[in-house]
Amino acid sequence: MGSNGKEVATEILPFIRVYKDGSVERLAGSPIVPPCAEDPETSISLKDIIVSQEPPISARIYLPKHLLDHHQPPKVPILVYFHGGGFCFGSAFSFGETKFMNRLACLANAVVVSIDYRLAPEHPLPIGYEDCWSGLQWVVSHSNEEPWVSTYADFDRVYIGGDSAGANLAHNILIRAGSEGLRNGWLSLGAFLTHPYFWGSKPVGSETKDVEQREKLATSTIWHLVYPEAAGGIDNPMINPVVPGAPSLAGLGCSRLLVSVAGKDSLRDRGISYSNAVKESGWEGELELVEVEVEDHTFHIKVYDSENAKKHIKRLASFLV
Repeated sequence: MGSNGKEVATEILPFIRVYKDGSVERLAGSPIVPPCAEDPETSISLKDIIVSQEPPISARIYLPKHLLDHHQPPKVPILVYFHGGGFCFGSAFSFGETKFMNRLACLANAVVVSIDYRLAPEHPLPIGYEDCWSGLQWVVSHSNEEPWVSTYADFDRVYIGGDSAGANLAHNILIRAGSEGLRNGWLSLGAFLTHPYFWGSKPVGSETKDVEQREKLATSTIWHLVYPEAAGGIDNPMINPVVPGAPSLAGLGCSRLLVSVAGKDSLRDRGISYSNAVKESGWEGELELVEVEVEDHTFHIKVYDSENAKKHIKRLASFLV
């Protein structure tokens, strides 16, 4: 029984609580903040837009304000970003994501479109994957009439990125882009996957080998909550991209890839395993693996003012430049 008197169906602490009446209580994530005309710290302008009415997809766009002052503004890189949160919490409009995106857009001098996809369990996967694919297709579409995108974005420099579950989303979008192609023939120049949420039934590296313990870990229980119909469960290729039978990583739809891991993160070894698998797949792009040894999962968002966070965001920005 929850504190509100309702009967609990599923509880994954400290992240989420699902009640038997279908209601959901999200226990993690940072508060929603409105966009502002100019962030005083970074001089980035923000606005929220509707990407699609059906399905309902929205986004927050970040634009270096100095570009608005140009009569003939230069074209700059554009990043399509997917936030983290285990597919079931978090938002493109949250305080933490907004602080991170402001700093990244400023340092990279880039347009950023952060997609607010629908969350599980109300909207179970693969809905989130489809929303992010639709968002990316909208960005690269010639029918895109959003002036902050059409006026300022250099479509020869399209990037994709994400953290945690967002990095998982980015990986699966890259696989689909490599297989199906993007609207108008666009290809992603590069992608960065920060602390990607991958998992599997067989332990990797220093992960526990205790089967019962593995099944109780949030990395397993969240996946079963957000994608209950996933064929193969925790070994579905969308969560375990190196499982036998998964789409070949040689088909990733980008030419540059940056994978970041954190030394204290329980997902560290998965990220390294993924990077090694990409390297061995025959993928012909440029791959870089970065580890920040003394930090934990998504530290660059949770402690965005720390020196290591600032350095890491600067590294991501350099990748976009």
